[in-house]
Amino acid sequence: MDEQRYLLDNQVAAAGERFAALAELFDPSTHRHLDQVGLTEGWRCWEVGAGGSALTTWLSARVGAIGKVVATDIDVAWAREAQAPNVEVRRHDVAAEPPPGQGFDLVHARLVLVHVPQRDVALRSMVAALRPGGWLVVEDADPAMQPLSCPEARNDAERLANKLRTGFRALMAERGVDLAYGRTLPRLLREAGLDGVRADAYFPVAMPACNQLETGTIAHIRELLVTNDIATDAEIDEHLSNVAGGHLDLAQPPMITAWGRAPSQ
Repeated sequence: MDEQRYLLDNQVAAAGERFAALAELFDPSTHRHLDQVGLTEGWRCWEVGAGGSALTTWLSARVGAIGKVVATDIDVAWAREAQAPNVEVRRHDVAAEPPPGQGFDLVHARLVLVHVPQRDVALRSMVAALRPGGWLVVEDADPAMQPLSCPEARNDAERLANKLRTGFRALMAERGVDLAYGRTLPRLLREAGLDGVRADAYFPVAMPACNQLETGTIAHIRELLVTNDIATDAEIDEHLSNVAGGHLDLAQPPMITAWGRAPSQ
């Protein structure tokens, strides 16, 4: 993936706030899905686009000393906080480099492929890394399915929130993000030859971590919002004040999770 095109890079201070909010919002759902496919002691796991360390640390504890977790990202500065004897953190571009191993019991990616222009190549690489009978679990948002920050949009504060969210989506699209990618995951996993493909969606609304994620995201992209004439500094300050005051029931796009199993033979 071209790091210069990635809107939400890991090298700014706001990345830590975003990782913490994403973990609070989505880790429980991710844990449920990984438990559902049978994650247990001794498994070899590849965590693709690890970002922060929370999920890698959880995986490390679940697979135990006889298991292994390979956590990869194009920028591993935050992922390196997951320190354990059974964890290997490696800088890796899933769309441009071979898998960091073969025969994984589990390959998992969350909010990764939607940002990768060569996402079809990346998905094939992830499937190829599975052992026979191994599981692929992919989670990606679908902002086009529910594009609003405030679904009701009853007043000026909610309309301003939606204006900024619209601008954020435009910036992502300019960088090759497929805003309707999440809904395609079940089909793509079936077309990749996986068995027993299933999917569901999780849609957080009015949760404290939604506010935290909004604040971190706006801090991350503030300069771009201004320089692209999406919003003024005054409008951004007003929006952040509305978020801090608890006046908004913020939503995040639906997170689509799809999972399937490599054929046994």
